[in-house]
Amino acid sequence: MPELTLDCLIIGGGPAGLTAAIYLARFHLKVRVVDSGSSRALWIPCTHNHAGYPAGISGADLLDRMSEQAVLYGCTITSGRVSRLEAVDDRFEAEWGVGVVVAKTVLLATGVQNRRPSIDEALHEEALAQGFLRYCPICDGFEVTDKNVAVIGTSERGVAEASFLRSYTRRVTLIAPNGRHDLDGEAREKAALYGLKLIDGPAHVAAIADEQIVIEADGRPFRFDTAYPALGSDTNSDLAVAIGADTSTAGCIKVDSHQRTSIAGLYAAGDIVIGLDQISHAMGEGGVAATTIRNDLSERAPLLR
Repeated sequence: MPELTLDCLIIGGGPAGLTAAIYLARFHLKVRVVDSGSSRALWIPCTHNHAGYPAGISGADLLDRMSEQAVLYGCTITSGRVSRLEAVDDRFEAEWGVGVVVAKTVLLATGVQNRRPSIDEALHEEALAQGFLRYCPICDGFEVTDKNVAVIGTSERGVAEASFLRSYTRRVTLIAPNGRHDLDGEAREKAALYGLKLIDGPAHVAAIADEQIVIEADGRPFRFDTAYPALGSDTNSDLAVAIGADTSTAGCIKVDSHQRTSIAGLYAAGDIVIGLDQISHAMGEGGVAATTIRNDLSERAPLLR
């Protein structure tokens, strides 16, 4: 066995990947995280939904603390984007600009990316940082209690998210992103039941003014306290598909109850797996995956100190 063969290569340095890294390093295994720096957690200016942080914590600070903890126990964290992952015999080979890295197992924690509304890049960053633009009503719906809220979306997805937010505020407007709303009879009935205001698009997030976010829609400007895009997300499952792992029609990686994929030695955890897109859920899956990896490695060859 090559001296530099890893016990586990973790691709993705978000909450799932870093939780697994902490566990695996504390199992006295040789583990490396390679991270592209695109975790959705970095979009969180301050979450009050994470247990143990009553005053809140930013996504960046949380990932920094988790990285520090993983490194403390011997994990190596590298910046990069893996361009090739291949199964070779009972090992895996990966490349991301540093030559070939060999690992006995691989954990994919590559996550998903939210689809953005029409908005300039600089304004997107500012709106996120100030809480005028939010992507997760489960995480921070409490923060918009009794405020004037817009949801940019349509069809079943948009109505579902806007209806969810009605338990926080009576003022919820659903704005179609591209043109007229695409709502069937059932969706319109639900929108009426929940008292949603409907505005046709196309929608463009234009500015922040007077402590409100300005959305241009149907040829007019509208002002809201905050806005939620409900446009879906894109999975970062290219590596899983390339290596032949089973994925769902939505592109999520299929796993068993212990985070094993359909490829022996390949595991997946976090938002890339079908489930609740929450930090706590991703961390739980990271812990399950790491423990499974440790036990599966022990089955292949006893782990002796």
